[in-house]
Amino acid sequence: MEAFVAGFSRAPPRVAAAVPAGRGPPRHNLPLFHGRRRSASVVCMAEPYLIAKLDSAEKAWKEMSVRLADPDIVSDPSEYQKLAQSVSELDQVVTTYRKFKDCERQLEETKALQKENENDPDMAEMIDSELESLSNQLAELEGKLKLLLIPSDPLDSRNILLEVRAGAGGDEAGIWAGDLVGVRMYQKYCERNSWKYKPVSSSEAEMGGYKTYVMEVKGKQVYSKLKFESGVHRVQRVPQTETMGRVHTSTATVAIMPEADEVDVVIDPKDIELKTARSGGAGGQNVNKVETAVDLVHKPTGIRIFCTEERSQLQNRERAFQLLRAKLYEIKLREQQESIRNQRKLQVGTGARSEKIRTYNFKDNRVTDHRLKMNFELTSFLLGDIESAVQSCATLEQQELLEEMASSIGVAKV
Repeated sequence: MEAFVAGFSRAPPRVAAAVPAGRGPPRHNLPLFHGRRRSASVVCMAEPYLIAKLDSAEKAWKEMSVRLADPDIVSDPSEYQKLAQSVSELDQVVTTYRKFKDCERQLEETKALQKENENDPDMAEMIDSELESLSNQLAELEGKLKLLLIPSDPLDSRNILLEVRAGAGGDEAGIWAGDLVGVRMYQKYCERNSWKYKPVSSSEAEMGGYKTYVMEVKGKQVYSKLKFESGVHRVQRVPQTETMGRVHTSTATVAIMPEADEVDVVIDPKDIELKTARSGGAGGQNVNKVETAVDLVHKPTGIRIFCTEERSQLQNRERAFQLLRAKLYEIKLREQQESIRNQRKLQVGTGARSEKIRTYNFKDNRVTDHRLKMNFELTSFLLGDIESAVQSCATLEQQELLEEMASSIGVAKV
């Protein structure tokens, strides 16, 4: 029963931003309900699997509601709380499903009334208006049910560690990595969302920018939005280091790692090689005098983390282990996602680091998102105005998950 309820439990649905016609993600024309019947029962799908799932949810909700009055359950606070939570998680699904069935019944009755009054112009006009209103209500309820049927990502509410690495392009790649994470895009986006961010680890490039930069981002639903940023970000522009005015192509890789607790990832102390060093740079009485920097290596994976951002060795050690847990957790998640991708392909993208997700063209002041096949204005985009792209990715993810559910119908019937 718990597993069944978990399939319907979800966070509040994301609302996608409006996208201009002809520029948004492809629509898949995947209605949940179609093919009206004369009876007052709910409208069936081409395949009855999802309707059966909703019927099962309603049945389970009724059974659990009855059990809440059972004296044995009431006398056990732990069991009662657990059962009450399960009922609460199904409340919205059942309530919306009942509204849908009631609206569909009213629509069928109004259609019958329309046939009876075909020769009465005044009544016909009133009935047409009522039919339009009921049809709109039914479509709205249908949309809500679609979202409720999509299982939520359990990681959406987590804080993250955002890592940017300079890719191909030499010195320009480091400068571009700094543009993404430094004074420009991601820090500005965090400010727009009232999220808190703090550097965890960084390695500066010789000509400016960063070889690697990791920052912690905390706030409401951080992972749910920034998870779509994982991948390769390609830039086409005349670099600061270019004397001939030629356009170069460089890349930076972004990894979004949900913050991992110690229970999520177990680290064997025997697998850790930890050294200390003196921090470099200007400022601070401990800089270049006390060994506050931490150099950590995870032997099984070869992951190396060098932390110098904090003032004490203990704080840098904690930061290094925090980043290591996130990296190991990301590897674990990637392996799980790889297994899922063998069964389905999400148009939103795999989130893999090797995947090119955007091209930033400075000459044309244009950002192209290759997953969405959409263009955005570059200047505002680099100043953190990426919400439209984020919401479009969320919408596309929802559409793909709905397609996956529909395809599972055929598999279930085989």
